[in-house]
Amino acid sequence: MRVPLGGRHGRTPPLLRTQESGLEQGGIGASTGRGHTPWSRARSMSEATGRSGMGWGDMEPPNGSAAGQSDTCFGVFNASDSRTNAQTSITSPWFSTAFGLIGLCSNLFALCVLLSSSRKLSSQARSSFLVFLCGLVVTDFMGLLVTASVIIPYHFIKFAWAEVDPGCHLCNFLGFSMVFFGQCPLLLGATMAGERFFGINHPFSRSTSISKRRAWSIVGLVWGFSCLLGLLPVLGLGRYTLQYPGSWCFLTLLPDTGNVVFCLVFALLGIFSVLLSFIFNTVSVVTLCRVYHDRESVQRRRDSEVEMMVQLVGIMIIATICWMPLLIFIIQTVLQQLPASGQIQILPMETQKMLLIYIRMVTWNQILDPWVYILFRRAVLQRIYPSLRPRPSILSLYPVLNPSLRRKLTTDSVLQ
Repeated sequence: MRVPLGGRHGRTPPLLRTQESGLEQGGIGASTGRGHTPWSRARSMSEATGRSGMGWGDMEPPNGSAAGQSDTCFGVFNASDSRTNAQTSITSPWFSTAFGLIGLCSNLFALCVLLSSSRKLSSQARSSFLVFLCGLVVTDFMGLLVTASVIIPYHFIKFAWAEVDPGCHLCNFLGFSMVFFGQCPLLLGATMAGERFFGINHPFSRSTSISKRRAWSIVGLVWGFSCLLGLLPVLGLGRYTLQYPGSWCFLTLLPDTGNVVFCLVFALLGIFSVLLSFIFNTVSVVTLCRVYHDRESVQRRRDSEVEMMVQLVGIMIIATICWMPLLIFIIQTVLQQLPASGQIQILPMETQKMLLIYIRMVTWNQILDPWVYILFRRAVLQRIYPSLRPRPSILSLYPVLNPSLRRKLTTDSVLQ
């Protein structure tokens, strides 16, 4: 039997009368006006009908509330508001594309120069240093390639991240890439500084000589350690979340235990790597300065140690300028928010914008690193300054040596 819309006695149900009165007073726009969204209307209708048969009880907003998304990658900032402001808050997509292409081409060019130089060298110390440098250039190149393949399309398409990646798999991958390709250059810089420190201050120790195979093994260990660090949020310690303006994912600066621990591990490890590089490079530079000013017992002249140290110091300076502001900002932010643990669900807009600025500074590290090697080579410097003279070798620090050992070292230096 067919029941009319008004019920058995021709009366309109209370819920429909309420909706009809709302439409008569303000039309359709009134029902979706101040404080009333389609989702809030759905929620009120679901409560009025006791979540029965209407199908509204299972519906949730696309972005959800901050509390409802505390365990997902979309709860750090309001993605819907940021998409409307992204047009004016970020740079042109063409600028981002050109920026990424310059970085990729720079690293490719540096990689070609490195491969060409490594084939011409027989010096073990120089070849191991070039292996570490090659690992750094490859890391920077892959970091730009992976992150740009996600971020640049967003600038052109402005896709809704929650619709494209509802399971946060892409966000977790991008956050892992940011941590992995960010931490690797710092650890490789510290590794290179340590290798040069022992090579310069203990030049005759067999334990300090590193073959190419061992150097690549060390690079692989650095990559593996950084990979494990990047997987910690996937394994449950902290989480990766979408960051302002909605184009990239990174670690979460909210004051809950897992996020605080992961942020502190990431930042302190980066700061430790930079400080370790500074200590090793400072001692090595002081040692080379002693060689430079020593005019006695100079048996041969070779400036490869000085060339390597100039390149290494340049890499350290760039990493310090680009990375230290972000690492300090991460520690400062999470420690300041600790008293409000459990109360803060969304980062303040000022914090989000400052994080974006510091990440842009970090990106310059991947672009400038290859130019340190390209520009600070002996062939380039001698063309710019023809008056440059070769500097004394590290052997001048040890004037009293066994004559046979000195002859052997001198012969090896000629063959190199």
